[in-house]
Formats: sequence, C-alpha cells, structure tokens
Amino acid sequence: MFKDIIVGITPTGIDDCAVKAAVEFARKFEANLYLVHVAGMEQGWGAIEHLAPSGETGKLKEQISEMYGAMLGDIPNFEIMVVPGIPHSELLRLARKKNTDLIIMGPHTKEYEEQRSKMWGMAGSTLERVSQRARCPVMIVHKDVVCKEPLFENILVATDFSDQAECAVSYGGQMARQYKSNLSVIHVADGEAEGDSGARLEKAYGARLAGLNASFEGCQGQPSMEILKKAQQGNADLVIMAHHSKEQDPEKAFLGSTVVQVALNATCPTMSVNHHFDLRCGLMYDQTGAVVQAEASA
Repeated sequence: MFKDIIVGITPTGIDDCAVKAAVEFARKFEANLYLVHVAGMEQGWGAIEHLAPSGETGKLKEQISEMYGAMLGDIPNFEIMVVPGIPHSELLRLARKKNTDLIIMGPHTKEYEEQRSKMWGMAGSTLERVSQRARCPVMIVHKDVVCKEPLFENILVATDFSDQAECAVSYGGQMARQYKSNLSVIHVADGEAEGDSGARLEKAYGARLAGLNASFEGCQGQPSMEILKKAQQGNADLVIMAHHSKEQDPEKAFLGSTVVQVALNATCPTMSVNHHFDLRCGLMYDQTGAVVQAEASA
C-alpha cells in the first residue's frame, strides 16, 4: 500500500520509534525509504547556505548512517538525506518531488521547538506544519509499532463532519478494506449534545463504508480525551483524523491541535489527513467493496 515513504529524523535519536516503524513498513511493502534530516536550525539562518560547502551536512549524514545503519541492513531501497533549510518546508518539498504516499514523524522536544520558534519567528512545530500541508497521510509515531499480520486490526476514525474530514473517513475505509480491519467511526461533540450523532454518522458515511465491519458512535466531551479513551477501549492500532479541520486561524490551529494531542498520547500511531490530500479520497464502493464512483478529490 505504501511505495514511497519519508521519515523525518534528527541526530538526537528522539525519532527512533518513527524510524523503526518506517523501516518495518518499507520492509513489508518493499517501499522506497527516505530518511531525511533538515539541518540549519541549530546554526541559524545565515549559516544555512554554508552547511553543504563546509562539509557539515556530510558529517551529519555519517552520524545518522552510523546511528541507523544496522536497522537498515536488509532494506534494499533506502536513502539517508541531510539537506539545509527550514524543516517543514524541505520535508514537504521532498514529499512532492518523490510523490510519497506516507510521511512518518516522531515527536520533537519542547526545547527544540522553542529554539526553532525564536530563531525563525514561526508559531507551531514542524510536525504540525507538515501535518497541515502534506498531500499524503502523515503518521505520527511515538511508541514502538509491532508489524504484524494483519498490520491493522482495529482502526478508529474521528470526524467532525467537516469537508476536510471526508478524506479521513474515506481513507479509513480504504485502510479497513486493505487489511480487513474493524472500523470505528466516532464524532465527539465538544459542549452540548448534538442529538443522535451515531445515526448521523451512519447516514453520512454508511454507504461509502458498505461491506465493512464498521460501527458508528457519537459521544460528548473534550475531543482529544474522548478519542484517546475510545482508542484504548477498542484496542485501536491506528487512529485516523483530519488535521485542523475547523480552525480558520492557522496560528491558533498550530497551538495544541487535537491531532497532535492525540498523537503524542495515544498507544498506537495516529495518521493525519488534511484537505490537501488528493489521492483517491473520493472513492465510493458497493456492497462487495468494488469502486462504483470516483468523486473529485479534496
């Protein structure tokens, strides 16, 4: 299912779980794997153009190769890349160039992001900016992922009925069909109850998820907490969400988004899908799982 995978890394080793997951997926799907470190934040804006000529990028590449060399030993198609620039911009640029179908990222330290914010004058983390703008799903991994058969048995999709969430639900359906998974679709009403949102979910998404072992449930409470609770109760091994689906102000969206709160506290990977995602997200299916209609992509 994944043929070209990018994993964002730093030489600190904080992304070990993300790298392990990327390596396992690359092995399973015989995918091309790109381990990418974007250098320059530590040195400052003026130093970026001198990183390659000075040999600094080469030294960092050697350091990363030594760190992950044993893990990559039996992966036939991988490349370690160290490029100068602004992290989210370079990761997104490379993802477009390689036409990747999955970006995997780990968490970043608070100190790292505070330093980055002071240096570049930007709100929000690399993880959030990549999740918001990527044209492919972004998987956020902060714990070891067990690569088993089937890869995903229980998938949870959280939706707020927004246009952006349409792709998250459709992609969840694709994943569930691929792995014959149980699929739970939930909506969390933040504040007053919105009536029977379980019935509303089934009405909105039931046709496109026909033929799947899908359930629909509405609940009330703080979104990230309820999603985490449902994921734990359902033994979810993947959570799929739309990123920043309703927030109009990007600076507000960057700070404490539900996706990132869930991703950094869930016991399983979280996959972020946004409104830029344009790969097969409009497919409709009949009872047998065959495609019967392809809508315009988001």
